[in-house]
Amino acid sequence: MASRGKKKAKNPLHHLVAGGCAGLVESSICHPLDTIKTRMQLRKNAVDTTKIKNSLVEPALRLRHSLQEPFTRPVPSLAGASVGQGAIVKPNVHEPSLVGKGGGGMASAVSHAKIVVAPTSRGTVQASLGPFGTAKRIIQREGFFALYKGLTAVYTGIIPKMAIRFLSFEQYKDLLANHTPLGRSTYATFAAGLASGLTEAVLVVTPAEVCKIRMQSQYHSLIDPSQMKQRKYTNVISTAVLIAKEEGLGALYKGVVPTMLRQGCNQAVNFTAYSWIKSSILERQNTTELASWQSLAIGGISGGMGPCVNNPLDVVKTRLQKQVVVEGKAPKYTGLIQACLVIGKEEGPLALWKGITPRLMRIMPGQAITFMTYEFIASKLEKP
Repeated sequence: MASRGKKKAKNPLHHLVAGGCAGLVESSICHPLDTIKTRMQLRKNAVDTTKIKNSLVEPALRLRHSLQEPFTRPVPSLAGASVGQGAIVKPNVHEPSLVGKGGGGMASAVSHAKIVVAPTSRGTVQASLGPFGTAKRIIQREGFFALYKGLTAVYTGIIPKMAIRFLSFEQYKDLLANHTPLGRSTYATFAAGLASGLTEAVLVVTPAEVCKIRMQSQYHSLIDPSQMKQRKYTNVISTAVLIAKEEGLGALYKGVVPTMLRQGCNQAVNFTAYSWIKSSILERQNTTELASWQSLAIGGISGGMGPCVNNPLDVVKTRLQKQVVVEGKAPKYTGLIQACLVIGKEEGPLALWKGITPRLMRIMPGQAITFMTYEFIASKLEKP
């Protein structure tokens, strides 16, 4: 991070301790929002383009969609149509989706018909499809602690990720300052942030997120012992071992390209904005350290810039990492560009912005907490 004048280089151990503490505090507080974001991004929509739902909260919800949650086993039908007239029946619903089946000239009628869902389970939860409605569904169906699914995967990777992030950023920044014409300019900060994001994505983030997303995407109740026994992924270690056994070791690196692009973009923008705002404030105040509330505010502002640009990368990454590849069967999503095209074609372009609301709600306070905690711990460690 930028500062006024020359400053003694931090001990690498300081990056480990300060970064690790920052990551633990941030993930413990903000992880439920990440679970909500993942569920929203994995939701499949049936879009009725004849009606527009005006939502200022979730851009992807401006298109009307039909949601069938797991465990409801609904039997949707065309309003005003009998079963013999082309009613839609979707048995064994597991993931939210809607597939229409009809004969003859029913295709056009289905595409613009009003869908009436008659749930057959007492577990039906009536809620909106935004972040708060998604949270309500998760809590009522699976228990409050279901919001913390995948947290062990986050804890497993958070200390090395944060250590690598801050340590590599400082190392790349010093390397650019000493061996390139960029010096300690804003361009050097951007390049160092980009490199640190790419580094953490390869070494830690991708395998940790594959395990986390598999655990988050399981629709099982944490308050029903029978469902707890039947769950496939139980903890981060068993999840990683099971994925490697069933799909090969390379499966832990599904979505590595969009993850690298996302992390690189995030950290480039994040460190550049934070460093520039921090330097400006320190110069104006004629001080050498920020107050904790200032680190909190700057971290939140800088943290929200990256997601606004790269949310499609996050949606594609989530879909790729959730996808289980069966031998002999072609996967639905094969790469970054192909996945974007498939999602845009099947669900509309706005589907690439699914989860932006909870993602901003997750990342902005998360980065605020991360930078505040990091600066506080680092300053304490530097004092004799």
